[in-house]
Amino acid sequence: MLHTRRSILKAIGISALVTPMAGCMTQSGWFNPTTSVDAANLSPSAASIVAGDMVAKLSEHVGAGTGTIFLKADNSQFGLALESSLRGWGYAVAEADQQPSGDTIIPLAYTVDSDAGQIFVRLTTPTIELARTYQATATGASPTSPVSVLTRTV
Repeated sequence: MLHTRRSILKAIGISALVTPMAGCMTQSGWFNPTTSVDAANLSPSAASIVAGDMVAKLSEHVGAGTGTIFLKADNSQFGLALESSLRGWGYAVAEADQQPSGDTIIPLAYTVDSDAGQIFVRLTTPTIELARTYQATATGASPTSPVSVLTRTV
């Protein structure tokens, strides 16, 4: 009975580890978003604060103004604020309907969602993914977590 119980627990443990990983893998090896979405419908002030903070963190990892950002935006307040913030940090920005040119093209997609006053934001490129939570406030938003950084080798 002990052997059977141990086998069952081992199988459950392996499933718990492997199942989430399977959701991130595709034929190309990594999840590569093709669209962006602001499901939280941020206010202009919150969008500006969050976008400014996330672009500052992005520039720490890829360098400010080091390439053309190929932005897969959804025309939300966050998408507009993100584009403005990227340009403010010296990045050239090409949108989905444009054909980017140059040596360094950095595809960028985002996801913004909310629950119970918390705002969840993720920026994704082929080599790095940044995520952070914010608290919605009367004047916009403020960070409530450190930045989560996932780096990938391409």
